[in-house]
Amino acid sequence: QVQLVESGGGLVQPGGSLRLSCAASGFIFRIYPMDWYRQAPGKQRELVAFITSGGNTNYVDSVKGRFTISRDNAKNTVNLQMNSLKPEDTAVYYCHARLGQYDYWGQGTQVTVSS
Repeated sequence: QVQLVESGGGLVQPGGSLRLSCAASGFIFRIYPMDWYRQAPGKQRELVAFITSGGNTNYVDSVKGRFTISRDNAKNTVNLQMNSLKPEDTAVYYCHARLGQYDYWGQGTQVTVSS
């Protein structure tokens, strides 16, 4: 079955960095786009970064120039490198895959940016 397992969240000071990873299994990873979402307390879940099967990327404006999404098709992983973190980046981050008409989500990993 499809599984998405995130890792790498934690507590970091403003200006710091974190790297999130998502290990995917149960589907042909290399042919599907992948993305990262986040949900802050009291807010709707939002798309943060997107990567196509060919490696093209896109980002929400608030993270452009600070976050980088990448994928390793040999390891079936998608990563999110987050630099220059701000308190407003605090959220639960989710790995997501849309396979045909079905959406699959990881369990989420908490990122807290605070001094």
